[in-house]
Amino acid sequence: MSSLDNAAKIKKLDQQNMLGSIIELPLQCRQAWQESQQVKLPVSYKGVKNIVINGMGGSGLGGEIIQFLFWEKLKLPLQVINSYTLPASVGKDTLYLVSSYSGNTEEVLGTLPAAKKCGAKIMGIATGGKLGAMIKTGQIPGYIITEKHNPCGQPRMGVGYSVFGQLGLLARCGVVKLSSAEVNLAIKNFSALSSKFGSGVLKSKNPAKQIAEKLLGRIPCLVVADFLAGNAHAFRNQFNENSKNFANYFVVSEMNHHLLEGLSFPKKAKKILRFLFIQSDLYYSVNRRRIEITKEVVESNGVDFIEYQLRGKTKLEQALELLSFGSYVNFYLAILNGVDPSPIPWVDYFKEQLGK
Repeated sequence: MSSLDNAAKIKKLDQQNMLGSIIELPLQCRQAWQESQQVKLPVSYKGVKNIVINGMGGSGLGGEIIQFLFWEKLKLPLQVINSYTLPASVGKDTLYLVSSYSGNTEEVLGTLPAAKKCGAKIMGIATGGKLGAMIKTGQIPGYIITEKHNPCGQPRMGVGYSVFGQLGLLARCGVVKLSSAEVNLAIKNFSALSSKFGSGVLKSKNPAKQIAEKLLGRIPCLVVADFLAGNAHAFRNQFNENSKNFANYFVVSEMNHHLLEGLSFPKKAKKILRFLFIQSDLYYSVNRRRIEITKEVVESNGVDFIEYQLRGKTKLEQALELLSFGSYVNFYLAILNGVDPSPIPWVDYFKEQLGK
């Protein structure tokens, strides 16, 4: 029996119940969308000319996913930053969304004085902390997350709150057009994915478990295109923090202009790299062809690859499918690596040292 089919082993390693957070991702999405739609915003927030989202680590994943998923629908420029400072483009006509799951992220909070000084239209999203207090007391408008569906408490696993909380706020400002009917259908299909990837589904029928086993002992190199670039960023981050595994991602077609010449050296890398191609029928047609040629080049250079085909009918459905698939894959890889996926001791150590 595969260790990934051993419920007792999984439960023993998963001390903080990250699996529960993955299972409840669709519930996070539904809760965040419904609650964020009730947030009251000033009328002036509907007259902006550009959007900037600032968030670090897990708190930044929602913005990354949104900017590429809605690339072709957004009428205003959207920039996602991870920074102590603001770009010069932020001004009185800017919608500035600050995202901090804890509400205490120093980079994000440190930008607020400058954002206020230049007259930006500020709004926030947090579970509490200093940012949550600002929202609660009416200093800035925003959405306070009640994390009912993230039992492990890790910000990166509250990504459903992040994506749909931010989408809800942006929709309230009129900068994203997304109906509740579209959201509800996508979340309904999202909920069904546990029957495909869940821990109770045996490895022989579970593509997430199969992919995790093929990535064990390897450096995963994710390859996506177009609207899934933000998802790849989230997938990579969760590999790092959940599986404690080095990983990277590349986006077609940009990668075709440089990476293909970087597969020759060092020779030893060929045995440890494994490319994971995320396939979608919704990619731009030329990029689908590019992926096929890229696979040929990777294989010709002696590097292994595997692939996964997304089945969702819309871009939103496929983004949620990849979010589910990625979360399960990196959870299972953590189990295979013999680690509890929730604790992040080196990140915590870094923050402690920085705070001295």
